[in-house]
Amino acid sequence: MKQQHKKRKIRTTDAIRGLRSPKPAVMQPHFYATKEANNKKVIILGGGPNRIGQGIEFDYCCCHAAYALKEEGVDSIMVNCNPETVSTDYDTSDRLYFEPLTFEDIMNIIEIEKPLGVIVQFGGQTPINLAVALRQAGVNILGTSSDNIDIAEDRKRFKQMIEKLGLLQPVSGTVFTFAEAQKVANNIGYPVLVRPSYVLGGRAMEIVYDQELLERFIHEAAEVSGEHPILIDKFLEDAIEIDVDLIGDGETFVIGGIMEHIEQAGVHSGDAAMSLPTYTLDPEILKKLREATYRLAKELNIIGLMNVQYAVKDAKIYVLEVNPRASRTVPLVSKVIGVPLAKLATKVMMGKKLKSLGFTEEIIPPYVAVKESVFPFNRFPGVDVMLGPEMKSTGEVMGIDMDFASAYIKSQIAAGQKVPKNGNVFISVHDRDKRDIVFIAKKLKDLGFKIFASSGTASVLEKNNIPAKVLPKISEGRPNILDLMKDGKIQMVINTPSGRIPRQDEVKIRSQVILYNIPYTTTIFGAQATVNGIEMLAKKDLGVKSLQEYHKMKCKKAK
Repeated sequence: MKQQHKKRKIRTTDAIRGLRSPKPAVMQPHFYATKEANNKKVIILGGGPNRIGQGIEFDYCCCHAAYALKEEGVDSIMVNCNPETVSTDYDTSDRLYFEPLTFEDIMNIIEIEKPLGVIVQFGGQTPINLAVALRQAGVNILGTSSDNIDIAEDRKRFKQMIEKLGLLQPVSGTVFTFAEAQKVANNIGYPVLVRPSYVLGGRAMEIVYDQELLERFIHEAAEVSGEHPILIDKFLEDAIEIDVDLIGDGETFVIGGIMEHIEQAGVHSGDAAMSLPTYTLDPEILKKLREATYRLAKELNIIGLMNVQYAVKDAKIYVLEVNPRASRTVPLVSKVIGVPLAKLATKVMMGKKLKSLGFTEEIIPPYVAVKESVFPFNRFPGVDVMLGPEMKSTGEVMGIDMDFASAYIKSQIAAGQKVPKNGNVFISVHDRDKRDIVFIAKKLKDLGFKIFASSGTASVLEKNNIPAKVLPKISEGRPNILDLMKDGKIQMVINTPSGRIPRQDEVKIRSQVILYNIPYTTTIFGAQATVNGIEMLAKKDLGVKSLQEYHKMKCKKAK
């Protein structure tokens, strides 16, 4: 009689491995099994070790894939090597191979298991990077074809597709050396976004404003990129960034959610706070976003999930990148709309159609959900909390309510920010933010906050009849901002960076907010959202409802 849920560790002994002549002895992978496998088996490639730049959200997708396969009567074989994940629990999948996500290890497992196919869409960038090599080795990649995955990943082929569809993307070029980069950057015009190819979490990605920084960062990018080219894109300043998640079965394509970033373009999507549904975009822009997304999905013949990142500037929509896989936002979208997208995507990969699964129309909720990122800064004393194109978060939380301000404040509380209702706030912003900070500071004054500021920021506020106490620079006198934070006299900090190479005072201030757990924001849009939320808190208390109560509300239909 079969014993269910009994964990077994199976290894091939050295003696048996030695008999695999004439091939050299190979270390066979070992696995955990809950039951004997049947003839229908599918391998799911996980995200590998947990690290900064690799969100745990991908593990959610892998688990839902295993649950979906079980519902379809197919054995799930999980390949992952992170003991801190649910996907590696003994009762999540039918078999678990606790092995590295490398081509050689996966091929060894495929040779043993002989599965119907392999799912590469749910583990983030790590398994996607293996898709082409696996296809060339004769492996059946389930879902979107590996060739179409390569179109989205290969910058040259991607550019050709964008031009074919008549869509816009930032002016760009590919280079290998600093001399080439200098030429491309001069043609495009600064600022430019420098990024390596085939990397995880925006590693070594930088916004560059001049030639001196270009030389420094191009060498860093070259080390990470290896034999692949370095990408140089025109950086769209003051643009609104958008994430769109979609599911398709090759015939029917449905948008799961359109999310608007709260920070402007330049902050990695894994770090940015975002709102679902959008909160500032007009209907015409949303219509164009939907049309572009459906055209991309049809061109790539998406079977499973797809994520598209856009930038909106001067009423024009630019395609930043297309990921033919699950994105970090899939768990968020699934919870907000009440549809398990990763589960449906798995069933689609196994041959089912969205019509038969009952999901054929985009759901636009009548409530607002705000995703906020969670950062590990408190584990790294002295680190700068400034956000940029390289991902720094390790997880995310969600706030949900009937209006944006309430949902945003809930997300901040969930992320560990103690949002104050009164007290003292320190403000020091970049010159480009001084016009916007006037309106934010005015609202803070009206709410009863006392404002402390750096000399430059205070001068602008005083000219607009907003009193602000000037604090000396850290090296010029005391009490300075560090002293006030240490004494518990500062309840919030608004500090936007002066540039990519920040001043030492800024780094010390942003490091100390973590030490004393003081709420802070490093972007002007984050500051606006926070102050609007504080204003809302002054008028009413936050309420709590279950997700199920929200899901019962009547949703809108996309136009």
